[in-house]
Amino acid sequence: MTNQAIVAGVGMIKFAKPGASDSYDAMGAAAIRDALKDAGLTYADVQQAYAGYVYGDSTCGQKALYQVGMTGIPIVNVNNNCSTGSTALFLARQAIEHGVADCVLAVGFEQMQPGALGSHWTDRPTPFDDFDAACDDLVGNSQVPLALRYFGGAGKSHMEKHGTNLNDFAKIRAKASRHAAKNPLALFNQEVTEEQVMSAPVMWEGVMTRLMACPPTCGGAAAILCSEAFAAKHGIDTTVSIKAQSMTTDYASTFEARDMMQVVGYDMTAEAAKQVQEQSGIDIADVDVVELHDCFAHNELITYEGLGLTPEGTAQKFIADGDNTYGGKFVTNPSGGLLSKGHPLGATGLAQCYELTHQLRGTAEARQVEGAKTALQHNLGLGGACVVTLYQAA
Repeated sequence: MTNQAIVAGVGMIKFAKPGASDSYDAMGAAAIRDALKDAGLTYADVQQAYAGYVYGDSTCGQKALYQVGMTGIPIVNVNNNCSTGSTALFLARQAIEHGVADCVLAVGFEQMQPGALGSHWTDRPTPFDDFDAACDDLVGNSQVPLALRYFGGAGKSHMEKHGTNLNDFAKIRAKASRHAAKNPLALFNQEVTEEQVMSAPVMWEGVMTRLMACPPTCGGAAAILCSEAFAAKHGIDTTVSIKAQSMTTDYASTFEARDMMQVVGYDMTAEAAKQVQEQSGIDIADVDVVELHDCFAHNELITYEGLGLTPEGTAQKFIADGDNTYGGKFVTNPSGGLLSKGHPLGATGLAQCYELTHQLRGTAEARQVEGAKTALQHNLGLGGACVVTLYQAA
């Protein structure tokens, strides 16, 4: 027997540009306090904590949590690239389901620096050596920053295989901005049109403009999970629970397929989505709302197909028919996604949890997806790990 993991409380602070935010510990602590308040609990009720961040020294989690309380509980620091926040959530959910603890906190935060992502360690092999080599081999174009080559290369692969064009990516970015305009916690609230996205500075001719990439962002988000017994004892709202969750890492196909879509995690996504369907018995077609990892508009497009929201090769029609927004089949990234809400690496997965929890509670205000009962979360980190989570409302 396993325990059902209830999402007892969620918290999130407004995301900000590098240099315009509080320090990482203050952001993390603020998100934790919001989640505790949302759950109606105190820090003394928390039995374990998982703290996620990518850029920071060891035990940054303790630095953030100690601002809220010092109760001697286990605190585990988590680093899994851009899927760090959902990895912390994955570990918290496991602790609840297997009866290790009855009330567990997952928090993610990131204090980022301006500019392209890069390694802070230059005297040793990087986790991306093999990925970089594959990218150089398949894409070349070394004058383009590496992250753009990864995801732009994946988008270019889709264009070559399925006839996708630059306007399709522009439509995704414009959709993200329309959603974010209704989200007071998003970094960018201003709407942009497809034409404005297309006329933005070119980052890679024929493949990407600047507005198709998410910005470096600072922020924090948190979630508190508990068992059903704990919820009953403490009078906690049990509306939202985690029905199924899967984490995958790279398969041999990541490199053997010689396709940039695989290099950036297409097979990790597809397998994680398959496992979640099998665990839950719920078909992806029955999902109402989705938060997926749109670090680039290109990744949102290929993820439609990776998750099974639409069959392989049909993303262009899926977008044209408006099936990725309100009134369509799957309202995708109602928060504005990484493209407009922002992408503080360690916080992203928990910010997705925040959004979907409010959607299933019916408390998402202007962003509310009418009648939302089932939600899907996808969070991807290169190097690599992918976490897919299925939430359901009672």
